[in-house]
Amino acid sequence: MVATPAKPTIDTASISAFGQARSTIAGTPLSSEELQRMDAYWSACNYLAVGMIYLKNNPLLREPLKPEDVKTRLLGHWGSSPGLSFVYTHLNRVIKKYDQDMIYLAGPGHGAPGVLGPVYLEGTYSEIYPNCSETEAGMKQFFKQFSFPGGVGSHCTPETPGSIHEGGELGYSLSHAYGTVFDNPDLISVVMVGDGESETGALATAWHSNKFINPIRDGAVLPILHLNGYKINNPTILARVSHEELEDLFKGYGYTPYFVEGDDRESMHQAMAATLDRCVEEIKAAQAEARSSGVAKRPRWPMIVLRTPKGWTGPKEVDGHKVEGFWRAHQVPMASMHTNSEHLRMLEEWMRSYKPEELFDRNGQLIPELKALAPTGNHRMSANPHANGGLVRRELKLPDFRNYAIEVVQPGHIEAENTRSLGVFLRDVMQQNMDCFRVFGPDENTSNKLMDIYAASKKFWIAEYFPEDSDGGELATDGRVMEMLSEHTLEGWLEGYLLTGRHGFFSTYEAFVHVIDSMVNQHCKWLEICQHIPWRADISSLNLLITSTVWRQDHNGFTHQDPGFLDVVVNKSPEVTRIYLPPDVNSLLSVADHCLRSKNYVNVIVSDKQLHLQYMDMDAAIKHCTKGIGIWEWASNDRGEEPDIVMAAAGDIPTLEALAATVMLREEFPDLKIRFVNVVDLFRLQPDTEHPHGLSDRDFDSLFTLDKPVIFNFHGYPWLIHRLAYRRHNHNNMHVRGYKEKGNINTPLELAINNQIDRFSVAIDVIDRVPKLKVAGAHAKERFKNMQIECRHYAYEYGVDKPDIVNWKWPY
Repeated sequence: MVATPAKPTIDTASISAFGQARSTIAGTPLSSEELQRMDAYWSACNYLAVGMIYLKNNPLLREPLKPEDVKTRLLGHWGSSPGLSFVYTHLNRVIKKYDQDMIYLAGPGHGAPGVLGPVYLEGTYSEIYPNCSETEAGMKQFFKQFSFPGGVGSHCTPETPGSIHEGGELGYSLSHAYGTVFDNPDLISVVMVGDGESETGALATAWHSNKFINPIRDGAVLPILHLNGYKINNPTILARVSHEELEDLFKGYGYTPYFVEGDDRESMHQAMAATLDRCVEEIKAAQAEARSSGVAKRPRWPMIVLRTPKGWTGPKEVDGHKVEGFWRAHQVPMASMHTNSEHLRMLEEWMRSYKPEELFDRNGQLIPELKALAPTGNHRMSANPHANGGLVRRELKLPDFRNYAIEVVQPGHIEAENTRSLGVFLRDVMQQNMDCFRVFGPDENTSNKLMDIYAASKKFWIAEYFPEDSDGGELATDGRVMEMLSEHTLEGWLEGYLLTGRHGFFSTYEAFVHVIDSMVNQHCKWLEICQHIPWRADISSLNLLITSTVWRQDHNGFTHQDPGFLDVVVNKSPEVTRIYLPPDVNSLLSVADHCLRSKNYVNVIVSDKQLHLQYMDMDAAIKHCTKGIGIWEWASNDRGEEPDIVMAAAGDIPTLEALAATVMLREEFPDLKIRFVNVVDLFRLQPDTEHPHGLSDRDFDSLFTLDKPVIFNFHGYPWLIHRLAYRRHNHNNMHVRGYKEKGNINTPLELAINNQIDRFSVAIDVIDRVPKLKVAGAHAKERFKNMQIECRHYAYEYGVDKPDIVNWKWPY
């Protein structure tokens, strides 16, 4: 039995996308001439959008449309495009009226035709890509290249002038937009949020970003929620709730929502113009009040709910099925152009409905009276320098990181919290860059021992205060440390901040950095494409400190144990990814300085926050980090000889346990020659043909030998090392130990034992791998097993590790 839909519980006319404009703001600010020209400009945008999806020849329909004029593969998305270009057209008017600095972010994933059209019309596209000139031949190329091999994609990709947000993966447009306006007091970023996108968790949380804007020093975001009603095959949630419920939702988020709804072109243009004027004037009034009084408080920033039909102005029906205002308008409304003459006729009728002969001159250029509607120069949203952030980027003023070193007289004898000194360094980086550097973290900066940054700048907070907040709350309306318990939103802010020319640093717990796997993926893809686009200027690297790591999550248990983010990063292009595992304070400082100076990378730094043994003075740390991998002479006894075993380690705890195993072996077998190799730059393990940081085969062979066993103690999942080194000569002799999903509420050593990275397991592994010890080492192997059992029993009885384990130091 087929269930029937429930009866409507609300007046569906009130949530219809059709009819005369229904608008919160009344008024007709456009003269009849302005209205006619803006509508014609929008028609030109829509004509170009359809042409991009369908045509490869006959771009101005100078001749009747023929099957051979149409692309064989029809790719692209029509549904959101008319709404996107409708808003773009109106924003051009606002920019000129208010002399406003403005950029535009398109959230709907496949809305590129709705953005590329106006970008082409205002001339920027042809300036950057002369082969797509403002001529008939240029328009032909502009059409053909869209979603075509060797051309451009159906998103607002990095090749799109004015774009800093691709929209291929939904959910990040709003947080990106807010990141763009931090420390950008004159910028308004308008972000079109798709109603399908609004169903994602990342987007839903990002609405709270309005509570992190300081109207004195920051710009403003104007969100426009575009309710076109449908996703690929389903209605969207927010388009089907009552008008009152939707209004209450956004009032609850702290916005002043303004509605513009309908499909009647004339009244919709007037309503949109009146609404945008009101929003811009409210933004400017709130900023003027805060800046004149010097008092920062949270306004109820405006936002717009724009309800229009999906596929607006397109075919109303195709083959007896509703298209405009329904999910069938989502992608290509009609196909089979080469075999279905009726569809070809409808396509030509659709395109001619925009009257291209009245929009473009004989040469194929937009007629002058319409061309004049767009801003000029850098006021064009497609040419705004903020959307090519490297153009406005300034280098960081960095203090000398050497001044933050801790004194290490002897390797492995003192302990320190690795990230605490980094916090002091970041404090002074912040102090010297108070308008272009921010630190981001999800309620964890104090936990991650970075609390010294609060001496330079507090956590931003513009909501209500309680008296007790003054006792260690570290809150301030001019704070530059951005903390919110949403890794999604923080990552989006940081990306928007970097893409508009600034600098940042993000720290988060290792197990939960997976929340932003996809966001980092997308940013890596953006950077990779930008490296092949000469007009895209360099931006600052995205710097991620991964701390509270797997080997010190014994108290939080299994849920907090996952070092797999490194595997995700290794999947990305070697041109844009870097991974560092500094084992101590001074190497961490050296790595952090390097990362803050770098451009166009995603830098991942893995460093725990707890007390750890310190191994290198600053001079040694700089040399070691510069090489990225090297022999620790002080931990080796094979100088001038071939080693019997290579002991390698990457990560703080794996390094400690490998060193302890080395001592045990040297005490048991004084003649055993051990080479100790530490890895800071993980990509040094790859061949230089695969990654820019990779070692040559000769250097790799020199370190790891051609035929000796290598025991590699690794911070993450063991197979990652095999993946990086599988082409190396001695890979068959490489035995990797790492996290194997074994752990819960354990002591630190017991957690290491469970995953076999502990000193006893490593030492036993050496005995098993070195030929001369396989039999001779049997007694030592038994002792090591007994010691391991004793450590387990002690942990179960006392809840802590044995004192000789906790207090272990390098004895030589």
